[in-house]
Amino acid sequence: MKAWSAVLVLFLVAAVAFAGGSAESSGAANGDNSLSYVKEKGELVLGLDDSFPPMGFRGENGEIVGFDIDLATEVADRMGVKLRLQPIDWDAKVLDLNSKDIDVIWNGLTITDDRKQQITFSKPYIANRQIVIVQAGSAIATKADLDGKVVGLQLGSSAQDAVEAEPEVLASFSKLARYQDNVQALLDLGVGRIDAVVVDEILGRYYIAQKPGMYAVAKEYFAEEEYGVGFRKGDIALRNRVDAILDEMVADGTAKKISVKWFGEDILLPR
Repeated sequence: MKAWSAVLVLFLVAAVAFAGGSAESSGAANGDNSLSYVKEKGELVLGLDDSFPPMGFRGENGEIVGFDIDLATEVADRMGVKLRLQPIDWDAKVLDLNSKDIDVIWNGLTITDDRKQQITFSKPYIANRQIVIVQAGSAIATKADLDGKVVGLQLGSSAQDAVEAEPEVLASFSKLARYQDNVQALLDLGVGRIDAVVVDEILGRYYIAQKPGMYAVAKEYFAEEEYGVGFRKGDIALRNRVDAILDEMVADGTAKKISVKWFGEDILLPR
């Protein structure tokens, strides 16, 4: 009888340990109710810069559209909630996340070591670079050619991080012009107010394709990087559910269809 009691005790201890491990991996440990919070309110609030084509931007009728929007819409649908789009000041994105004005940042968000200190990230889903866009016919081809030039970028962007990570190049600029959004920087480049724009390749190449003959891409770039979905620090349960759904979408071909729609090919990273 005592032997059976000992076996029973060992079984119960193992069961509790397994449950604890499962809870931790799913994010249920330490009071993480991020997934239930979204499900109970019935909506996933997505924060974005609504001038970041083709990831998330205003279409011809003013409606927010884009590659990330299509991905997120499908994820929310499979999660059983509505997707609500919330344009934000990109420079204040972490504040909006922490104040629960939004649930996720999903808009070409670059994964960086600094951001990992403030944000919980999904698995990366797209590769990107910080390229230098100039006017067509410009003599600027390398970073050295930016010496004495006015260079624009978006405030609080990974382009800013990439440029500041090369202080000698930054010091060579005559001025670093910081903009609230990339589109305004590119418009100023188009009319000659600035000499170059450092910007995500995903956005930059899409934008210049809409205006043939106006812009060119320099040979050198600043950084290689990857995009991820951003969550509040510690929102593991919600992050894991979104990752699982994205895995399903890659496996069943839905993600590929969305990528082909916006880019003409499947550019998603293997998951």
